[in-house]
Amino acid sequence: MNALSRARAGSPADRRMPALAFLSLLQFLIALDVTVVNVALPSIGAQFDAPTASLSWVVTGYTLVGGGLLLLGGRITDLLGRRRMFLLGAAVFALASLAAGLAPNLPTLVAARFAQGAGEALASPAAMSLIALLFPGPAERAKALGVWGAISSGGLVAGVLLSGVITELLHWRWIFGINVPLVALVLLATPRLLPADGRRERAGRLDLPGAALLTAGPLALVYGVVESSPAVVGAGVLLLAAFVAVEARTRNPLVPLAFFRHRVRAVANAVTVLLSAALSTSFFLLTLYMQDVLGMGPLQAGLAFLPFCAALFLAIAQVSRLIGALGPKYTALVGLAFTAAGLAWLARLPDEGTYVVDVLPGMAGIAAGMGIGLIALQNAALHGVTEDDAGTAAGVQRSVDQLGGALGLAVLVGVAAGAGGVDGFRTAFLSALVGVAAAAVGLLLAAPGRTDERT
Repeated sequence: MNALSRARAGSPADRRMPALAFLSLLQFLIALDVTVVNVALPSIGAQFDAPTASLSWVVTGYTLVGGGLLLLGGRITDLLGRRRMFLLGAAVFALASLAAGLAPNLPTLVAARFAQGAGEALASPAAMSLIALLFPGPAERAKALGVWGAISSGGLVAGVLLSGVITELLHWRWIFGINVPLVALVLLATPRLLPADGRRERAGRLDLPGAALLTAGPLALVYGVVESSPAVVGAGVLLLAAFVAVEARTRNPLVPLAFFRHRVRAVANAVTVLLSAALSTSFFLLTLYMQDVLGMGPLQAGLAFLPFCAALFLAIAQVSRLIGALGPKYTALVGLAFTAAGLAWLARLPDEGTYVVDVLPGMAGIAAGMGIGLIALQNAALHGVTEDDAGTAAGVQRSVDQLGGALGLAVLVGVAAGAGGVDGFRTAFLSALVGVAAAAVGLLLAAPGRTDERT
């Protein structure tokens, strides 16, 4: 019996749930740092005298490096131990947060954000795979991932609110400083709640060329889109093609291409890309619309997301029940339907709208879709995992989630900028709606009805 099996069999009531709480706390901070910089960017730019294009890397650098290295993090987790890599990733994330808060210039801040992404790439797949193995039953896993997903999603929403509060009342540097004592708490508590990693059966080499290509490819794609450079976009596509070629030939790939022969996982991850692209874009554009068009201040715009948070948590509370009744496929379709309805409402945003009539209904639909859809897809993406590949499966899922969100944000915000004004918002939301509709059709046609079907 391995260490995790002993933990499950030993004292689930007084060990597993506290462990889940601390695993979720770190994920909350990781998610919070995706959005917490948004409202603070003007203050950062003013202090460092930086143009908007350079400031964008404070946001995208974190998610792209994290997403690009998540597969490597998942692989390291499987090879070297889940608790060990979770603690190492948490420590890297805390130190990088401290460096970001103390950064004397913009290049140092961006480098620290890159390092935060590297810490996430170790900690996030380790946490997700630990949850999958600590809660092996479909119903209890759905509930555990629901808790983890709710807290993580709450971090995205809390980031917008905290960014305005901290920037106005304290200083933008504290948006990073708050991570340090909370991660220290995680580092102190988690070793007491999770069993030590057992002796690894096999070692194996790490696919560093694959990791480099998977990080460089999306970075080039986003840079090319932001700078409107077809040559750089083409280079990004070539780098990603090279990644596939390397994975097909190396003896120790980041993720064996045979991994994607498992149809449930493959479809779930493909759909996650399109759903995450729509959600990230919606979050960003709604923030801009409320401030630039409706005239809200930073703090008021943050508070306007509280109904979003309430709808999100309400949806997440129903996910495990829906999965038990419908299975992950049809539960994910319900989530996609809510998202599509919200996007359709926002695609008609007027030039002079109101929050209650024009924003809130669409925001609520997207929140419900996010809570139901992403967690159902997470469950499907972890279907049938074992001790050997749980970290890899978690790394793939987290990677496609983040890279899909970052690439979708770059493309759809570019669409909005090209159209200009409120018409740009409408065009971007409509484009996101087309992507979600395509994801729903693909899921309906390609995935089996229940995840207990083997492919």
